[in-house]
Amino acid sequence: MAVEPVSLIVEFGREIRYAREARGWTQEMLASKLWVQQPYVSKVERGQQLASPQFAEQCDKVFGTPGVYARMRQRAADAGNPVWMIPYLQFERRAVSICDYSPTLVPGILQTPEYAEAVYRAASPNDPVDRIQQRVDDRMRRRELFDGPNPPSLWVVLHEAALWSDMGGPDVMRGQLRHLVSVIEHPLITVQVFPLGDTPARRAPFILLKQQNGAEVLYAESYVQGQVHDAPEVVAEARATYDRLRANALSLPDSLSVIRHLMEAYDHEPHPQPRPRDMGEVQSQRGQRRHLRRVGPRVHIHRRHTRPGQQAP
Repeated sequence: MAVEPVSLIVEFGREIRYAREARGWTQEMLASKLWVQQPYVSKVERGQQLASPQFAEQCDKVFGTPGVYARMRQRAADAGNPVWMIPYLQFERRAVSICDYSPTLVPGILQTPEYAEAVYRAASPNDPVDRIQQRVDDRMRRRELFDGPNPPSLWVVLHEAALWSDMGGPDVMRGQLRHLVSVIEHPLITVQVFPLGDTPARRAPFILLKQQNGAEVLYAESYVQGQVHDAPEVVAEARATYDRLRANALSLPDSLSVIRHLMEAYDHEPHPQPRPRDMGEVQSQRGQRRHLRRVGPRVHIHRRHTRPGQQAP
């Protein structure tokens, strides 16, 4: 009879229990040393919960094992991701700045659990519920990036089309937009909206990650998998493309206004869609463009008109 492989989360918990018992400590005693509650230690030891990075780091201090449990915990956290994704996650954890361009979906690190579930369900409709949930949990753990002592800065250029996608339905989109509004208040997170009607410098998503030594790497996904590139000429071309996207995106205040406007749209319509523009409307907008503030140089954009029954953003 085949033996089920032990998950790395369960293995991590067992190692913590072995180390605790070898010292003759109860769970309550270990909990007091780690500044957590006993039920938390119990769940970690039984493999019911993946420990936090802080828990693993504190275990290394308490047990005198520099980095051992931190590395073990990180391997457990990475285990649910595709093999080709792990190099990116390693660069992400070491990055001092992350620049993300997302033309169709909200970036994974900014997704709500409900939105992430809808994305995975749309991509793999036949996957079992527990598999989808595991992927969602893995994605949510990426938020730990901002809980560490030296979190990176995150700059996202998000195409407006992604905000009108109705991923998961109105309730999911409202929650996702509300989350975007809240994360924009984070001092290290910037979100710009690339407006409908303008032609982006690139249609496929990509991410630039700057490391502590100043070097940048590019992460780009194909239909099959993602890949990290560090060739200087490839990275330089991607950086130039990202700078054009950022320059042509809406300013930070205007981007926030668009997101809030869309929240209102999802409140008033079951499945809101961008209203088509005729040439007369386009002509009238040209006289308004000079009043829009942008982060980069002045470029042509279309500004959304207020829909009937809606308030202006």
